Amino acid sequence: MKVDFNAIRADAAGAEAAGFLLAGQQALIHQQGWLKMLAPRAAGGAELPLPQVVRLEEAIAEADGSMGWVVTLCAGAGWFAGFLAPDTAREVISTPQVCLAGSGAPTGFADKEGEGYRITGRWDIASGAPMATHFTLNAVLRENGQPLAGPDGAPRIRAFVVPAALVVVEPTWRSFGMKGSASHAYRIEGAWVPARHGFMIDPAHATAPGTLYRFPFMLLAWVTLAANLSGMARHFLSLAREIVAARRQPPASAPDALARAAVALEGARERMYALLDQAWAQAGGEGNGGCVDDALDAQLREASMALVLAARRSVGEIYPYCGLRAAQEDSEINRVWRDFHTASQHALFTP
Repeated sequence: MKVDFNAIRADAAGAEAAGFLLAGQQALIHQQGWLKMLAPRAAGGAELPLPQVVRLEEAIAEADGSMGWVVTLCAGAGWFAGFLAPDTAREVISTPQVCLAGSGAPTGFADKEGEGYRITGRWDIASGAPMATHFTLNAVLRENGQPLAGPDGAPRIRAFVVPAALVVVEPTWRSFGMKGSASHAYRIEGAWVPARHGFMIDPAHATAPGTLYRFPFMLLAWVTLAANLSGMARHFLSLAREIVAARRQPPASAPDALARAAVALEGARERMYALLDQAWAQAGGEGNGGCVDDALDAQLREASMALVLAARRSVGEIYPYCGLRAAQEDSEINRVWRDFHTASQHALFTP
């Protein structure tokens, strides 16, 4: 199915007003299989090459920031199926309209009980929460009420996937941008899950054999989230060019400023994607044990942050040329500006 990115863009204002992705947007996401694109083929996923996924996520974010963010975060949670027991992975991914939302902060507890764990806690900022069929989370392991210590003496943390029926979503998302992402908090109050619902996000504990599950998790997070900001910045610059061109007396310096911003952003994009392609090839090779080496990992993280900084500069430098139209809350460029500045506050990108 060919993706109509203009249709995605047309629904963005409605999603912002509603505070969640609209039914048509959700239907498109499921029709395209976007939330399964990083899940193992053996579990019913598409297991697409990561560079292809990142470019697609950027394109969706360019059409609408909230939709791009939800697809990215929830498809990323679908990637965890490559670390679940195979039967559990198939069970989760085969769920009709499957969507995994979640949070990485270990703000809950998992108490050992029989052949499973009883989970209690509260987690913040789960993008796509209203459409989730499952939630992922990190929890501190306990036994007899006492936290279990790891080899380094720190509390042991384990990741879990929990059916949405056991979760209470709290409507806490009140940001001035990315409203359609519905990134609400959620809590679990003493729900028991089998031990097979727990997993470890580490290539050594992958249960699927593909290249995707040898790719470092934090590196995957860097490139996918940076691509979202790049997409939003590209959308902003496109709208800015239209607004500047329509002004009766555009500033004389505007064309050069727009050109410089675009060149800087595209240069940063090209470098990140070139390194991503290189890292993907390295992860798929036999050399270095099929892993991304430390030097390339560091380079790609730096390039991802450089793309984020280039996006921030381009949006910040061009905004003043757009006049009051860009400050009007009901304008498309203002929504994109707010979405960009909300997404760019992700903890990964803090100084």
